[in-house]
Amino acid sequence: MQAEVMTRNIPIFVAIALMLSNCTANRPVDADGKNGKLAACPDRPNCVSSLSDDKEHFIAPLTYKGSMAEATAHLLSVLDQMKGAKIVSRTDTTIHAEFTSTVFGFVDDVDFRFDAADRRIDLRSASRVGYTDFGVNRKRIEEIRRRFQAATTSEPSQSPTQ
Repeated sequence: MQAEVMTRNIPIFVAIALMLSNCTANRPVDADGKNGKLAACPDRPNCVSSLSDDKEHFIAPLTYKGSMAEATAHLLSVLDQMKGAKIVSRTDTTIHAEFTSTVFGFVDDVDFRFDAADRRIDLRSASRVGYTDFGVNRKRIEEIRRRFQAATTSEPSQSPTQ
């Protein structure tokens, strides 16, 4: 009976081992926009970036109307409401957040760099560990995009004038 249970769990152990192979648990050195850009994605399918030249890793940047200060406030609010998110550092033009998975406690780094002149926010979301992320980083950025767009397009309620 015990051997049968272990045999059934082998695929789970293999999947975990594959996820953890070829990995590092450290944050990329230039991930937070120092020197004016975000770190490049590694040659693994566990990262997306608006600055990537290849289709596998590319994801569109966030765009906004209004001021950079307003966009920053909206993005911080979105991140604050997301499960597992923690703002680690922030400058006038960058935000670095970490997302920790519920089950295994894996940490993903998510970096944003604001370009006030073009009213865009370049971004990078990458897993610290594992070879693949099964699309988690791309889905996370698309969820951030959806929430950010909703926050930036909602009109404040206006009281009737008398």
